[in-house]
Amino acid sequence: MANLPAAPITRQIGSRDRARLSGQEPGELRDAARRLVVDGDGQRIPFGGLFREHRAIVVFVRHFLCYTCKEYVEDLAKIPKNLLQDAKVRLIVIGQSSHHHIKPFCSLTGYPHEIYVDPEREIYKILGMKKGEAATTSVQSPHVKSNLLSGSIRSMWRAMTGPAFDFQGDPAQQGGTLILGPGSKVHFVHLDKNRLDHAPISTVLQLAGVKMISKLRQQLLPASSLRPEPRGVSPLLYGDGGESTNAVSCFYKLCS
Repeated sequence: MANLPAAPITRQIGSRDRARLSGQEPGELRDAARRLVVDGDGQRIPFGGLFREHRAIVVFVRHFLCYTCKEYVEDLAKIPKNLLQDAKVRLIVIGQSSHHHIKPFCSLTGYPHEIYVDPEREIYKILGMKKGEAATTSVQSPHVKSNLLSGSIRSMWRAMTGPAFDFQGDPAQQGGTLILGPGSKVHFVHLDKNRLDHAPISTVLQLAGVKMISKLRQQLLPASSLRPEPRGVSPLLYGDGGESTNAVSCFYKLCS
């Protein structure tokens, strides 16, 4: 796939939103950029500072007990720092728990890159991250190896044996992936419709201009789950534009 143009601006298209973003900074991003995220030491910094000077891949995860998020971040951990540095791209994960959960999550996943939390989910809400799951949508993440039963059991065990019994974030919250910066540029937006609707990492790296080495390409499965692009349109992912409001009904689902 060819490198991106200088500053393409795209967004996810759904039934409620058929318009492309203009060349101006989206109001949602301007609002989100002023909100604060928290690092593992409890230091607060503006979200916009993460992509002010460089292009950044920003991955919002559901919650730190989510087994699909854990396995997705484990694959993000395989990306060598030097590849990101050569491309002048930052890789950032954002969760929605207390900052006290950041270091244990990094230890668990082996994730060595930047990670922050948005404890009140302010940025999640501003950027339109979904709540609940679109159960009618059939998707499969190329980065999730566990099945629902085994993954949920492991998540439940982590919750029960952790120092504080909590779900490390709202279990109904969905995540997403964005490529932002420098400044107000928006290159790519994908809002997860459910826990398996991850943007394939190899595709995200290519869109961000990060060169893939053969070893990393073998470790990360091909981006076969990316839907075909409509002719003449920059890379977009499609969604139903709706928002599932069904409550998660049992502890088993809370941990998945």
